[in-house]
Amino acid sequence: MNKDNTPVLFNPASIREMAIAFQKSRVLLTAYELDLFTALDGHLTTTASIAEKLHADEKALDKLLNALVAIGFVYKTHGKYFNTEESSKYLVRGKPEYISGLMHTNHLWNSWSTLTKAVKAGTSVHKREESETDHLDSFIGAMHYRAVPQSKIISMLIDFTGVKKTLDLGGGSGAFSITFIKNNNDVHATILDIPDVVEIAKKYAEKDGVLNKMSFIKGDYLNDDYGKDYDLIFASAIIHINSFEENKNLVQKSYDALNRGGQLVILDHIMNEDRTEPAVGTMFALNMLVNTRAGGTYTESEIRSWMIDAGFKNIERKDTSFGTGLMIGKKL
Repeated sequence: MNKDNTPVLFNPASIREMAIAFQKSRVLLTAYELDLFTALDGHLTTTASIAEKLHADEKALDKLLNALVAIGFVYKTHGKYFNTEESSKYLVRGKPEYISGLMHTNHLWNSWSTLTKAVKAGTSVHKREESETDHLDSFIGAMHYRAVPQSKIISMLIDFTGVKKTLDLGGGSGAFSITFIKNNNDVHATILDIPDVVEIAKKYAEKDGVLNKMSFIKGDYLNDDYGKDYDLIFASAIIHINSFEENKNLVQKSYDALNRGGQLVILDHIMNEDRTEPAVGTMFALNMLVNTRAGGTYTESEIRSWMIDAGFKNIERKDTSFGTGLMIGKKL
């Protein structure tokens, strides 16, 4: 359906166009993976020169460059190539607006290629290559790139009255906690995540000058203790990784770790009861199918049921401007 609820009309041409859409995606991701745009930046240069920099085959690279010209990422004049203004701004390593998260998208290419097998098996069948497992920094970088602007909006949707001690479950880079601290002078934030991610989060916190207002727990939010006396527990982009029962347990553990008057805030895709909207959530459910053991997206009624069973009251939903929603429950 379109945004106005009119049906999408397909014909043989549009179906074929959708079926081959992956080709343009692969061209962009290969150029990104090669760091081609960085090699090109500031130069009007030949294929031979770029091939030497990238240790690539000259004839094959020329085919890739011509495709990039055709789809609008590169210019070509008199047999030489150079970046478009947009490619130079967003796709050159080291530039302020460089989209670092595309390397994570590149890794998803491999897992999404197993979708047919995953649908048959009912769970992820993707076996990660060493090159994928070694790129935790790129995954956290992708999440940080997305979370920084989102955190500014989320911070305004949450009531921080009386909040002094927060816990960020699976906090990743700490982007949300960093913003919470910057916007609320009394807040001290704790991030719970696996050891390697905690070390990355410390670097982000130090860079933003808030390391002295943060604590860290190296652990697994499904199995390890959260501690006590929190005024707010924040769970962003983690319930989709877990099964229904695992999330129910997570919400109960959160309730037990909160002070009276404390709140649990869940940020994630919130599906309608048919699980067909929002559209981004339907795709994300498949992303979890090919990448996790039992993850998926959940409806508002399912999230409410976890909160009600745990003892939360005054449960409310707040939608964001970027396709996700908040579910907030109070411990009275």
